[in-house]
Amino acid sequence: MTTERSEATRVLVVDDEKAIRRFLHISLQAKGYDVSEAERGDEGLSLAAIRHPDLIVLDLGLPDMDGTAFLRHLREWSAVHVIVLSVRERETDKIAALDAGADDYLTKPFSVGELLARMRAVLRRTAPAEEEPLHRIGRLSVDLARRRVTLDDLEIPLTPTEYEMLRVLVTHRGRILTHTQILRLVWGEGYEEGRHLLRVNMSNLRRKIEPDPRFPRYILTEPGVGYRLCDGENRSENSGGW
Repeated sequence: MTTERSEATRVLVVDDEKAIRRFLHISLQAKGYDVSEAERGDEGLSLAAIRHPDLIVLDLGLPDMDGTAFLRHLREWSAVHVIVLSVRERETDKIAALDAGADDYLTKPFSVGELLARMRAVLRRTAPAEEEPLHRIGRLSVDLARRRVTLDDLEIPLTPTEYEMLRVLVTHRGRILTHTQILRLVWGEGYEEGRHLLRVNMSNLRRKIEPDPRFPRYILTEPGVGYRLCDGENRSENSGGW
């Protein structure tokens, strides 16, 4: 049997649809994951505390609580990775889930291949290699220890704000960051409404590091939600624009 990962990575599926839970259990178990299930939010929180999963796949429409409430309770005591898997497609739902602590958001219907790629992306952030100060994404290199950014081995001069934006994206590589999250992490509290400020600086950063800023390959746009740094495996077709 071909395994997705050599170790038994623990995955908790929290979804009230029995058919979805069964489908995910079979699909993920076939790839070598150790899968457990929960139908309700309170059950999912209890299993998270008992089993200490490496990753949670979460539906937002739970019978006893909304998924964002689940995330808020979970984040009070756990930093476990969470991928939301939901039929809700509105930008407001995606932003609320990501702001509440989700690492990624995938809408139903979905492909197992894309879900597995998203899982690999978030799980890599706990691997030893991700703790290294030097990050390479294609032709782009970011040395966090030296605060040095190069493209094709040529150093790219960035302003302090541009570097801080790139640093935030690199340290959350593969994860969608909402506009609000980036504004708070780079500029601090009180700048949550500074979308124009973020847009201008992101445009400037892309002009410096992207081979073709019209079709970004490193900093990808999640339309209406935010940005993510390409993890090398899945690339949005709608990667340009604001």
